[in-house]
Amino acid sequence: MVFSEEDKNLIKFYRINRNLGARKIVKLFPEKHWTLSGVAYVIDKIDKTGSFARRIGSGRPRSVRTPAIVDKVEELILSQENEPKSHRSQRQIARETRVSRTSVQLIIKNDLQLKCLKRSKAQELTTVNKQVRVKRCRELLKRFPAETVNFIWFTDEKLFTVSAPSNTQNDRVYTRRDVRKKDIHPDRLLRTRSTFSQSVMVSVGVSALGRTNLYFVEPGVKITGEYYRDVLLMRYLLPDIRKYSEYFTFQQDGAPSHRAHATVQLLERETPDYIPPTLWPPNSPDLNPVDYKIWGVLQERVDREKVTNIDELRKRIEEEWDKLDQRVIDDAVKQWRLRLRACVAAGGGHFEYKL
Repeated sequence: MVFSEEDKNLIKFYRINRNLGARKIVKLFPEKHWTLSGVAYVIDKIDKTGSFARRIGSGRPRSVRTPAIVDKVEELILSQENEPKSHRSQRQIARETRVSRTSVQLIIKNDLQLKCLKRSKAQELTTVNKQVRVKRCRELLKRFPAETVNFIWFTDEKLFTVSAPSNTQNDRVYTRRDVRKKDIHPDRLLRTRSTFSQSVMVSVGVSALGRTNLYFVEPGVKITGEYYRDVLLMRYLLPDIRKYSEYFTFQQDGAPSHRAHATVQLLERETPDYIPPTLWPPNSPDLNPVDYKIWGVLQERVDREKVTNIDELRKRIEEEWDKLDQRVIDDAVKQWRLRLRACVAAGGGHFEYKL
C-alpha cells in the first residue's frame, strides 16, 4: 500500500507519542482505508530507524544507468550545436548504447529531466522569402492600424478529403497471448483506403464583421483565373461581403489565379480596398487567419465523425461551418497584427512556436 507523507507522519506521531500498535492505528482512522500489513510495515521501519524515509543507497543498485551511459544518452538525444536535427530517436540510442529502450526512457525522464516537444509542419522559407516577409509585414502594420483590422475580409480555399488523416501511432490491436496473428480476422488488422480519395475544394471569407457562406468548387473544375473571378469572386464572395458593409478591405493569398492581371483589375474596380499581391507576404499561411486557425478548427470538427462518400463530406463541412462560433473567428483576427510583429521580430522566419 502507498502512503502519503501526511499519512506516514500521522502514523509516526501515534507510534512514538502514544505507543500505539498497527491494529489500533488502523481502527483510529477507518476513513483512510489503511491495511494492517501496510501500517505494520511503516511502524517496523520507524521502530528500527526512527524514520520512514528511505536510507541513502537502499534499493536495487544501478546496473545500466551509470554516469557514462547517462552522458552518452544526453549527447545523442540533443541536437548538437549548429547542427539542427542531429539528435537520435530513442530506438537509435538504445541500439547505439546497447541498453534497453526502457532504460533510455528512464534516463531521459529521471536523470536528464528532459521534456518532449511535438514538431509541427511549416512552410519552407528561403532567404529571399524571409526578406520579403519582413518588408511586407512592416508595410501591412503601417497601412492597417488596429482600428481598421476588423474591416479586413480574409479569404482562402482548402481541399477536404473523404479519407480523414489518422494517427497510426495509436492504431493498435490487442489480443490474448495464445492467439496467433495469422488467426486474427483481416478486418481487425488492416486499415484500408481507396487509391484515390474523393475530395472537395471549399472557399470562404471571414472577418470580425462576420463570414461568407461556404462555397464548394464543383468536382473536376480547376480554379483558373477566369473561374476565380467570375464564380468565386463575383457570384459568391463579394456579394456576401457587401451584405455586412459597403466599406471593406479584401485579402487573398498569392495563388496564380489571384495574381492574374485581370484579377487585380477586377478587385481594383469592385472593392473599396484590397491587399494587392505585391503587398501580401509570400509563403505565409501563418499570417492568414483562415489558414492558421479557421481551417484547422473546421477540419478537426469534420473529422470527429467518419464519412464514407463525397455527399456525406459536403454535409459534414456545411454543418460544422454553420455551427462555428463567430468568437473563434474574432480571436483569429485579433492575432493578425500580433503575428505580423512576430514575423518581423523573427527576421521573416518561423515564429508560431514562440507565440
